[in-house]
Amino acid sequence: MPSANKDQDVQVFPVAANTRVLRSRTWDRLKFEIEYALQKGTTANSYLIEADRVALFDPPGESFTQIFLDALQARIEPQKIDYVVLGHINPNRAATLKALLVIAPEITIVCSNPGAISLGKIFPDTELKIQIIKGEDTLNLGQGHVLEFIPTPNPRYPDHLCTYDPKTEVLYSDKIFGCHVCGDRVFDEGWTVDSEDRRYYFDCLIAPHARQIMISLDKLGDKPARIYATAHGSLVRYSLIELTNDYRTWAQQQNTLESRVALIYASAYGNTATIAQAISRGITKAGVAVESINAESAKPEEIKTAIEQSVGFIMGSPTLGGHAPTQIQSALGIVLANAAKTQLAGVFGSFGWSGEAVDLLENKFRNAGYKFGFEPIRVKFTPTDAVLKTCEEAGTDFAQALKKAQRDRQKVRQAQGIDSDVDRTAKAVGRLVGSLCIVTTKKEGVSGAMLASWVSQATFNPPGLTVAVAKERAIESLLFKGNSFVLNVLPEGKHIPLMKHFLKPFAPGEDRFADVATQEADNGSPILKDALAYVECQVANRMECGDHWLLYAVAEQGNVLQPDGVTAIHQRKSGMHY
Repeated sequence: MPSANKDQDVQVFPVAANTRVLRSRTWDRLKFEIEYALQKGTTANSYLIEADRVALFDPPGESFTQIFLDALQARIEPQKIDYVVLGHINPNRAATLKALLVIAPEITIVCSNPGAISLGKIFPDTELKIQIIKGEDTLNLGQGHVLEFIPTPNPRYPDHLCTYDPKTEVLYSDKIFGCHVCGDRVFDEGWTVDSEDRRYYFDCLIAPHARQIMISLDKLGDKPARIYATAHGSLVRYSLIELTNDYRTWAQQQNTLESRVALIYASAYGNTATIAQAISRGITKAGVAVESINAESAKPEEIKTAIEQSVGFIMGSPTLGGHAPTQIQSALGIVLANAAKTQLAGVFGSFGWSGEAVDLLENKFRNAGYKFGFEPIRVKFTPTDAVLKTCEEAGTDFAQALKKAQRDRQKVRQAQGIDSDVDRTAKAVGRLVGSLCIVTTKKEGVSGAMLASWVSQATFNPPGLTVAVAKERAIESLLFKGNSFVLNVLPEGKHIPLMKHFLKPFAPGEDRFADVATQEADNGSPILKDALAYVECQVANRMECGDHWLLYAVAEQGNVLQPDGVTAIHQRKSGMHY
């Protein structure tokens, strides 16, 4: 069981013949990445095959360097390790690799060619023993462990490499099929409790690469695995078929979305990639697909095709020596030559001391006459939680602007007298009414609010209610299972000011409660003093319903602030919009 102060530790457990997992665990949030936002801790899983030759898979990041090496040395002399197999490499993981190589300098690193290039940048002055995987290469460790390698690159991890051991039928999937949950379950027995976390992980990390993940799934489908040895969370044994099918379904959903945004970036130290991930999350949650492109590895034709097939584009760049990287400048030329002036634009970037690269992108697009979907995002050093939330909201704003243009075209069609069965059904559904409420929440300094009218009591014991939350709402990512909120019921006749305030568009990161009278509820969320009544709630469950999440929440306590008041309701003309 986890210790009371949530210390980190390493859990070691046998997985298959000659195979063990070393699960470096933390019950706290590991670092600033959008897919960690559920804050259930995580595991960084490394694997050890001890046959005639010894292979270590994926040493963890620097947060675990010392405890990992201590656990490793307690079980094997590092000098006996012949190979370190890298599913991907980054400066964080490289810190542990560097410490390991000090102890055992004769280790051979096995990785993809892009991985070898990354290692050369990370270790510029170190001569490494590297074995680059090509085509159908294998690695014979003896005793039947003949490792097979499957390159599975994507824009975020162009060096991504999966490994299959036919002897044990274990597929080392690195970033694929994981989730950020810390616990004592080595395998996924009772896996339904992980469903929300798996989906969230996919939406944040994998969805922007849906096209590439479908290709990867086809490759991995040729390997008859009985265990997915993931980089994070429990190893997948009991839900292997279900999770594989879910990945296909979720990826296909992204690939079939009508609108698509090309997101092109380069990232020197990972910060720009993290920002890109947050923006992508905001776009995809609003029902618009993202074609994520890493300018450092993409071919010019790939960038050109993505631009031509998109309704908008976003470019991100670090600033190196006061300039944008050469790859970004080349991509910029391709975008300017092929993007229609009707396409929506966006720019972002990270920097240490100055942000000339972002200025370059902004000026080029403004001078060319492109309209921006959000104000340029400039992030100094490592993005914080609040910054990532702002980036996510910027992505959602971008997607909503694209969807608004689609709705405007629909209105023109209706104005021309074209009335379909769908239009007539929408009018009928629009006659359903609901209470006008404001949902408010606050979590670790990040607050949110939204106007809600799809609210209904659901249970007597315990007293519970349902709230429908559109996926594109900024507040959605603060309303997961276990989170708290306040449902503020608006009073008829006095509801207009509050309704108008929370209906207005807010800039990413803007305070939703400026000039609004509030007090803090026991659960930490704001109570609107001018509400008719309020109910403090905790989310007990979430169900995905088309373009909304249906929340079931338990009412913990509440009060009527205006005993003589009447609840305001919302009358609509169409069931296709609020």
